[in-house]
Amino acid sequence: MSTYDDNIKKLTPLQYKVTQEKGTEKPFDNEYNNEFREGIYVDIVSKEVLFSSKDKFNAHCGWPSFIKPINQNEIVKKTDISFGMIRTEVRSKSANSHLGHVFDDGPNGSLRYCINSAALEFIPKAEMKMRGYESYLYLFEDDNNG
Repeated sequence: MSTYDDNIKKLTPLQYKVTQEKGTEKPFDNEYNNEFREGIYVDIVSKEVLFSSKDKFNAHCGWPSFIKPINQNEIVKKTDISFGMIRTEVRSKSANSHLGHVFDDGPNGSLRYCINSAALEFIPKAEMKMRGYESYLYLFEDDNNG
């Protein structure tokens, strides 16, 4: 398994800017804003599982948005007072990657985790077992079978 340092060396300039320098990619012009296939999203640096497509929704904000992470323990929230605003930054616990921000304006009173595509890697459901994420396939099991 690669170390975080090896993974950081493999990042594109945009991925590095976002995850390591707390940057933000352009809205609507990013890899996963319009991705709605079944699968999981992992931290581009640590490869730790962060979000499920089951919790993704179109917030019309230009970035991938989720109502919750798969594992709250893999998310760290910090107060962010940059740009004259008070926001809650979201970082990954394992790699300390900047992911984006969380807001309280999600659907039906839920949260909206507004996440940079550049901080994520999407693993389609069909590839999860092959890539070592088979323990998360339960997220996509039909609730009516059993």
